Amino acid sequence: MNSKPYLAMLEELGGCYIRQDAGREEWWRVTASERANLFHLEHGFERGAVDFEMEADSENLSAKFLKWEREGFVRETIAPNVSDSAEQTTNIDFMQELARLHGLTRRAAQQSPAEHYVLVSNVKVPLGDGGPLTPTVNRAYLFPPRYDDIVQDIVENRRIMLIGHTGCGKTSLIEQVAARSQHGVIRSNMNGQTTIGDFVGFWTIKGGETMWVDGVLPVAMRSGAWLIIDEIDFAEPAILAVLTAVLESSGQLMLKEKGNEIVAPHLDFRLFATANAVGAMSQFRHMYQGSNLMNEAFLDRWRVYLINYLSPEEEAQVLLETLAPAMTLSLAKTLAAIAADCRAAFDREDLSSAFSTRRLLDWAQLMVRVGDPERAAEPTIYAKVSPVDAALIRSVIRHHIAPAV
Repeated sequence: MNSKPYLAMLEELGGCYIRQDAGREEWWRVTASERANLFHLEHGFERGAVDFEMEADSENLSAKFLKWEREGFVRETIAPNVSDSAEQTTNIDFMQELARLHGLTRRAAQQSPAEHYVLVSNVKVPLGDGGPLTPTVNRAYLFPPRYDDIVQDIVENRRIMLIGHTGCGKTSLIEQVAARSQHGVIRSNMNGQTTIGDFVGFWTIKGGETMWVDGVLPVAMRSGAWLIIDEIDFAEPAILAVLTAVLESSGQLMLKEKGNEIVAPHLDFRLFATANAVGAMSQFRHMYQGSNLMNEAFLDRWRVYLINYLSPEEEAQVLLETLAPAMTLSLAKTLAAIAADCRAAFDREDLSSAFSTRRLLDWAQLMVRVGDPERAAEPTIYAKVSPVDAALIRSVIRHHIAPAV
């Protein structure tokens, strides 16, 4: 086996090898494989598509290289299957190099000690110490592949802001990652009543003595909990100003009220925010009265992800897994279609209230118990919305479910 380090071999032998054979151009391309310590080889002619590909270890690649040398292949820097356009050449070269780096990054993540990690969706998440603040695992919770980037950002200790309509699952996504990886979660809701003292801390008198009480931010930073700031677009400017100091992955908090004490973040500390009317959701600000504008300098300190409701197919799967065996696929698909129609009405602003997955599950559970969709909808849907919204939702339900005769 070749003893040269993998990355050194990739740097030395990676790239494209081209020769002229019987009047046409033949080429091989060597890039990083997604499999550990292997190389990805592709073969083709002229500027056509790849007609053959394989995986090779270091020894096989060295043998291939010697064979290519004998056959007259020459290592080139430009990919063989691109046009003569300089712009296209640059773009494809960029994507090839990006693919190589992506493979190296994935390999590094996959080589972490498995006994200290748990697989959440397709990402290894370091295990925490558990404790009373750890959320309960919802076995029916669905992690679509599109959430993998968010989970990987959690592993890398990025500051993550999730935006989207109410009830789309922003907070539950973070909680379910924490539940599976055994990390404690603290939630702070910016409902207009949360003060800077609640968030950072305050002095109080207890038993005749003056004492300092930490707010939720220093508590989470010291203990290594995951702090979720719900509805951050409703937060006071003073709270946002304090947050700016800790938005870097190793950012520290200065407690000015406590003699400028410095709070350094625990290695497990993570910071999240959710919002309804920020960034790509700004167009819906009129639907969330009281939400504040956020400037780009503040938003640029976060990774901002737009979270949508589950698709009808995904939601039907959640219904099946949550209510099994008291649910069938056909019933689940019908209920998911009703929810989708109600959300479409919400997007058109025909409805003033969202239709969350939580609401759908509650309705379905009671429906199975009482055997009547309308009766189950009274306490789970209609009583929670205005009479106008209730009438529209009732019409959507009756469109999908014929009344019993």
